[in-house]
Amino acid sequence: MVDIPMRSSAPVTRQTVLSINERKVEGAKTTRTITSINHTQSQTASKASSGTTSSMQHTAMHPSAMHPSAMHPASTPASKPLPPLVHMVQKGQKTPLENSGKLTSIKACLGWNVKNPACDVDVSAFLLGASGKVIGDSWFVFYGQTESPDHSTFFHVEDGADRESISVDFTKLDTSVARIVFVLTINEALEKNLNFGMLQDAYIRIMDSAGAELVSFKMDEYYSNVTSMMIGELYLHNGAWKFNAIGNGVAKDLAGLCEMYGVQVI
Repeated sequence: MVDIPMRSSAPVTRQTVLSINERKVEGAKTTRTITSINHTQSQTASKASSGTTSSMQHTAMHPSAMHPSAMHPASTPASKPLPPLVHMVQKGQKTPLENSGKLTSIKACLGWNVKNPACDVDVSAFLLGASGKVIGDSWFVFYGQTESPDHSTFFHVEDGADRESISVDFTKLDTSVARIVFVLTINEALEKNLNFGMLQDAYIRIMDSAGAELVSFKMDEYYSNVTSMMIGELYLHNGAWKFNAIGNGVAKDLAGLCEMYGVQVI
């Protein structure tokens, strides 16, 4: 369970996780950092705490987190046309990624458009073990924690055809990781009564190290009772990586997802 001394005397609860959405903190943050951030802390204090050390190892700040594009804008992003989706699969379809040789790395590129300008969508990835839970409290990446503890998995903000992406270097990936789940969440969806029925054109495409598409999936079903969408996952099967087009969601926020995947949040 994550538990570190607080900078103030105010209580820390599960709601504290959501406070990171309000301030879009710069720098790589471990789960310890997320749970220690107080609603009353200033932006300056948040930046000063970016050197937090996790219970497993120190997580260095990734350069992408220092770039202004890593700070989520307050305004709604402009609509983007869909990129070419060459090898598109259907919901529930499982596809091998290593037909032509062993993969060393991939990039999961994601995009979407919104019908409601209040929707601010974020990408995260949870690195799970065989149990279906994270292998440690720091093993998920998103805009507030841009790098995994083993330096294999990174969050990126894109300025081209896609909006955000997660890159994975399998040569550095901890051998305990058996699944990587890619999730779309709507910032403050529960507080603002937002849902995935207010989105459209959501997709994920898995690219190889040369930038060629291996597989892609575009969502066709958008549910009004969903605030976090597990759009797809990579999973290890008989020693080879495969892609599963999930396309199912839950009525949970970021804190709820952390709990669902085994991150201990107090």
